[in-house]
Amino acid sequence: MTKTQFTAMLVAITLLSACGNTTSDRALSGAGIGAGVGAVGGALVGGNVAGGALIGGAVGAAAGGLTDKSDINLGKPIWR
Repeated sequence: MTKTQFTAMLVAITLLSACGNTTSDRALSGAGIGAGVGAVGGALVGGNVAGGALIGGAVGAAAGGLTDKSDINLGKPIWR
């Protein structure tokens, strides 16, 4: 995977990180997506996978929790 492909994937996943109807739904889905992206990013750059997942999860949770329902609404999450 090239750096351009990885960046495009990261941007797409970040845009989707705020799905859900409530703040907690968006924070939870953002944390999950962020942790996955962080783990993959850490593995691709040869860094610490767990550290990447931790940082990605925190950033994703913050991004999801700080967005409003009207910002991005992809519908009801699968766990509801």
